[in-house]
Amino acid sequence: MFPSFLDDMARPDWFGGLERLGDTVPAVNIKEQDKSFSVALAVPGMKKEDFKIELDKDVLTVSAEISSESESEDEALYSRREFKYASFKRVFTLPKAIDKDQINASYTDGVLNLTLPKLEAAIPAPKRLVEIA
Repeated sequence: MFPSFLDDMARPDWFGGLERLGDTVPAVNIKEQDKSFSVALAVPGMKKEDFKIELDKDVLTVSAEISSESESEDEALYSRREFKYASFKRVFTLPKAIDKDQINASYTDGVLNLTLPKLEAAIPAPKRLVEIA
């Protein structure tokens, strides 16, 4: 059991985009459209400032780390308080067809949305009829 645990922790899953850093691993949906890919991560309870999105060559890394260790005067008399700490890291290897300069992100209603536009050369040409001469 112990060697398997170490193997699982040390090996990032580049194909699935998952690396465990804590108890929280957000689910992800990836959808291919004609002109882009859409990546949606379910991460409720966070703020957009909690996220770190990095692009290094063809590797896109989305991570976050939150903790609440601040005390206010109202909390000073608590008899039980559970620490809140969560982190995750998702790693994605991007296809060559992505326009890396045009990637954008937004966070709405607990979902982090990434739009990965395709390069013009990778967008499929519309269907056309060829006339017979």
